[in-house]
Amino acid sequence: MTATLIVQILWTVSASFLIILVLLHSPKGDGLGGIGGQAQLFTSAKTAEKTLNQITWTLAIIFMALTVILSAGWLVNQ
Repeated sequence: MTATLIVQILWTVSASFLIILVLLHSPKGDGLGGIGGQAQLFTSAKTAEKTLNQITWTLAIIFMALTVILSAGWLVNQ
């Protein structure tokens, strides 16, 4: 296995997980639940959303870095 192939596999896996994580995000609008203050009742949902955001941003940065590495041709096929 060459280094390019390994990075391409990591790039594909990170893209797949990034798609899944973005689809897991809840909509930002509270809808009618925000009127009565019901959105603040469940603090664990806020921490889960914060953790999901951190994982998504980290995976997005990894995906973009691998994209730059692959497109710049810094890895030489041997």
